[in-house]
Amino acid sequence: MTQRTWGHGAIRLLRGNITEIRADALVTAANDGLRGGGGVDGAIHRAGGPEILEACRRIGGCPTGQAVATTAGELDARWIIHAVGPIWQGGNRGEAELLASAYRQSLRVLADLGGSSIAFPSISTGVYGYPLEAAATVALGAVARHLELETQPSDVTFVLFDARTFDTYTRALETLSASGD
Repeated sequence: MTQRTWGHGAIRLLRGNITEIRADALVTAANDGLRGGGGVDGAIHRAGGPEILEACRRIGGCPTGQAVATTAGELDARWIIHAVGPIWQGGNRGEAELLASAYRQSLRVLADLGGSSIAFPSISTGVYGYPLEAAATVALGAVARHLELETQPSDVTFVLFDARTFDTYTRALETLSASGD
């Protein structure tokens, strides 16, 4: 585990399975139809049970770069925040801003709900094809800027499934810390 204090909170990097994490909110990398899917979204839906998908059906959908909250079902969290990241299309179609927005909106949704702890996966780096190094820089930068300006949430954990992703995020956090950004 790697941790850095940032602004009004802490950013923690952890290698593991997000469905096993205890936090006020777990973020899933959702599709715009909130239909469940593969990767982290499928894992969260399977572990949390059918009430998550039922809550998603009631919401109907969510645009790219936005986030919505539902019950966490059987998971050890109060809410699931469904963040819709962009599909990588070469980097010239606003992907970085949409990805940063997905992280910022997730943090705002949690703050509006009154939560203080949140766990993120690496959004858009699976089947959506976002290059891992670029995604880590965008994700950590967006969260760090939020923590500099806002008091909630104060506890942000990135739960990274494999060694390559964990190592990439660790390097990106070290670079961000060194730059004082």
